[in-house]
Amino acid sequence: MLYRGDPDLTSITVADLFEFGSAIRAFAAREDFNALRRALFPNGQFLDGPDANRGFFRAQLANLHATHVLLYNVGQVTVAPRIGTRTIEDWTDHLLPEPCPPKIREVIERYLQLRLDAKLDRPQTVHHARQALRRLVNWLGAHHPEVTSLAQLDRATIEEYMRWLPSCPSQHTGQPLTTTTVKHELNAIAGFCRDTAVWEWAEVPGRPLLTSRDTPRRPESIHRYLPQHELDAIMTAIEDLTDPLQRAALLLLRWSGARRDEIRRLTWDCLDTYPGGHPRLRIPVGKGHTERIVPLHPDAAAALENAIGLARAQRSIARIDEVTGRRVDYVFVRRGKLLSVKTLFDEAFRTVCGATGLVDDRGSPTVSAHRLRHTLGTQLAEGGARIQTIMAVLGHRSATMSMIYSRISDPEIRRQYETALADGHRIAGPAADALLHDALDDATVDWLKTNFLETELELGHCLRLPAEGPCECDLMLTCPKFLTTSEYAPRIRARLATEQVLIDDARSRGWDREVERHEATCRRLQHLLDDLDDGEAQ
Repeated sequence: MLYRGDPDLTSITVADLFEFGSAIRAFAAREDFNALRRALFPNGQFLDGPDANRGFFRAQLANLHATHVLLYNVGQVTVAPRIGTRTIEDWTDHLLPEPCPPKIREVIERYLQLRLDAKLDRPQTVHHARQALRRLVNWLGAHHPEVTSLAQLDRATIEEYMRWLPSCPSQHTGQPLTTTTVKHELNAIAGFCRDTAVWEWAEVPGRPLLTSRDTPRRPESIHRYLPQHELDAIMTAIEDLTDPLQRAALLLLRWSGARRDEIRRLTWDCLDTYPGGHPRLRIPVGKGHTERIVPLHPDAAAALENAIGLARAQRSIARIDEVTGRRVDYVFVRRGKLLSVKTLFDEAFRTVCGATGLVDDRGSPTVSAHRLRHTLGTQLAEGGARIQTIMAVLGHRSATMSMIYSRISDPEIRRQYETALADGHRIAGPAADALLHDALDDATVDWLKTNFLETELELGHCLRLPAEGPCECDLMLTCPKFLTTSEYAPRIRARLATEQVLIDDARSRGWDREVERHEATCRRLQHLLDDLDDGEAQ
């Protein structure tokens, strides 16, 4: 009212809210912030330093966000509330360094805005691309200030940046960036160069400067499923949660295979039944850019039905879904506000882990809620589900992603392994027990002394150590560890005659490559006979 001179609160617009949010951040960023606040509130108790600024604008933005939620639900503003009441321009100005060359700032802002407006990527993906480009611009300003346009970038500069990036400290931990972060940021820069080149923009490299071969190789990890005893304890603690929305969210994570953001964005009409009466869940468009329908455990269906009833009773106004752009009625809403992933999952799972003792010395959970999704994928694979089924339930876009669960949970491998152990077999072989109990007879000992380093083959002996494992018999013709003696000369001559017959047959059929292969074998057999000075073979 003081700013606009208008006491009519019904005239507040969404532009006013965003402008107020920018003013709050600007006020908190002033160098004389503490002095101004003490002058306004001389009797207040305040902290000095950056923490005071941060605490002030966080508290004020939280109040502003609550106002936005209220005005949206009563229909006064039509733009859905956004955390922090911050526009896309605010984010870009906040993240790009100052001073930033105008040509670089303009093209990056245009690129990021296009990917959001055209819905080419999810907002989180665009945010990660913004962070990667920001780090590159910061580095250029420090190491190559002469670069005022991204069109000046070349392969040599990018290679220098690639060598520096792994040593860059993280803003959160202060440690060097992880391999995963480096890989994602280089992929984002490569995508920027590739897209802007295809779109034929000005002031850009105009060609790909990075390929997939330039990103570091990330060790492939195995998805961490929950052991059965931990899973049982966690499920008991989930059932004991007092918040019905948190309880429903974790049960859905356990039984549906949906991602956390997909569960958070479920709508009133997401629950249905198959013709036979079994519950089924319609999961909204998410990371895979497609909807899907999956079977749902009755316990999760009952909890979800209760949550839908609570949402209907609130009669909150429908909101525009940020992914699909459609107006929808969300399930996980409280006081007109769509709950965050932190509230639904992180805080709830921290309570669950505390109740089950799955915490470290600092009280932090030792497992994550996302492992419930991995557990479902593992159980599907162990139950013999096809790759296509795992892909459909978990929303994977490629079979490679789902095959990870099959590789670690192959039922046939486990069955054979358990069968072998149940029968008392040992990997060391049938003589393992005799060796362990010093029960070898004299004849066996004499045989071991004579043949320990000699494994008999068709045309001689192999000198490979047992620890080196078995080899293919035909390799003896080229293996340096193959040894033959004169007693094998008749076998070698017979093999030589057989090879000659095979050569004649292959030549009559026109199989030139087979002829070459058998002729090479003949030459090696003849060399063996020459080494034995076998005159009969001449």
